[in-house]
Amino acid sequence: MHYNNNAALVKREILISIIKLMLEDRLEKDIDRIPYEMTSDPSYQSIRCCVYHDREILKSRILARLGFSVEQYVDDGTPLAVYAREALERDRITAPILTVLDEACNACVKTQFLVTNACQGCLARPCVMNCPKKAVSMVDGHAVIDKEKCVNCGICQQVCPYHAIIKIPVPCEEACPVGAITKDANGKERIDYDKCIFCGNCMRECPFGAMMDKSQIIDVLKAKKRGEKLAALFAPAVAGQFKASLGKLVAALERSGFDAVYEVARGADITAEKEAHEFAERMEKGEPFMTTSCCPAYVEAVHKHLPSLKERVSDTRTPMHYTAELAAREKPDHLRVFIGPCLAKRKEGMDDPLVDYVLSVEEIGALFVAMGIDVAEMEEKPLPEEALAGGRSFAWAGGVSSAVQAYLPAHIPFKGEAIDGLTKDSFKVLKAWAEGKHTGNLLEVMACQGGCVAGPSVITNPKVATMQLKKIAESSKTAHVLAQETAAPAH
Repeated sequence: MHYNNNAALVKREILISIIKLMLEDRLEKDIDRIPYEMTSDPSYQSIRCCVYHDREILKSRILARLGFSVEQYVDDGTPLAVYAREALERDRITAPILTVLDEACNACVKTQFLVTNACQGCLARPCVMNCPKKAVSMVDGHAVIDKEKCVNCGICQQVCPYHAIIKIPVPCEEACPVGAITKDANGKERIDYDKCIFCGNCMRECPFGAMMDKSQIIDVLKAKKRGEKLAALFAPAVAGQFKASLGKLVAALERSGFDAVYEVARGADITAEKEAHEFAERMEKGEPFMTTSCCPAYVEAVHKHLPSLKERVSDTRTPMHYTAELAAREKPDHLRVFIGPCLAKRKEGMDDPLVDYVLSVEEIGALFVAMGIDVAEMEEKPLPEEALAGGRSFAWAGGVSSAVQAYLPAHIPFKGEAIDGLTKDSFKVLKAWAEGKHTGNLLEVMACQGGCVAGPSVITNPKVATMQLKKIAESSKTAHVLAQETAAPAH
């Protein structure tokens, strides 16, 4: 689904409202007003049956933004203030990091194919002739599909010359590459967390916004309020989200309350160099191929669904981890807050003792709005230390493998391939590699098509973000070359 849609806007509006109340120490007092304020405009149009049902759904959305799981949540009249108090008193959010809002879920009908009135009842009748289950017949000169016989193979849709047959999907189920989402007895969607890889595809694709991440924004803000020092670790993909230079983004993060700012592209440079050394060693040992390891959703997929591929996944840690190491060494008294567009990073952050919190781009964008910070209008601030172009390229598809290749010795053979987005089809490609049917010796795997710039929590068009990031990377490459030339001894 397009990153810009009403479901995303509603979720962001809730975030902004919660953050404002938190900053003004009015969370407990006024949080119950949010559903009413969001639906009080005379021009408001109900999404469901009535405004009261909409408010009930908004209440469950607020609970997710407070960091609670809301599967099977029933509004028993408990004020939101009670949950706000619990959020303010807890030590940490617990897994899982994703939750399903039953009230928001549309209980979509099972995926099916439907013949529209564009059907011409043609003489060729390829839909009838090619259906392997004889589920298509002609009734009164119009094709009809017998749902009892249909197996949803889609052949009828493929062969219809008028494109008169459409597929009606269940978006979240279709988007899940590992079959972790199914319906319960009431038709509501359920996530099997033993299968889920936290790629966030369901969250991105559900048009009702029924799949939501459990926010940690309250936890970060209350840490700041109790006097903790915070270090922001912003992912390469974040720089393209605000249409501003890195220096302006650093200034905005400092204005919003972070005491130190680290560019995770620095950690990506470390990952690229270490991964190149590891790749060279593996190739010299005669191993057939290696895959990258920086995408936590992909690594989760291997552990849960393709264990035979484990030995081919790089042992190198992610840019987030290496940047957290830098921050822990340089600012040991700071809590480390990773900021990125990825849902799976929340899971990785929970498993990494060097990372205290993980915020999404969506959350940091809401924080900027709540505090009246316009990133584009900030004064330029110098980065504490510049990353190289290779590390900044981790944000888009193909960037990781190219960064690794740049560190390889000339004698090491390199043939990079990429899986750009984890889908049901690309999983078949992964399985083929696991079975030895590989077409290269380095496989880069990104869960999100286009790379991290297209993560489930982005707030900017991925194509626009990629263009901006490439300009930043190119400028850093130029600056690096100039620095080397300046430092070179005169002859």
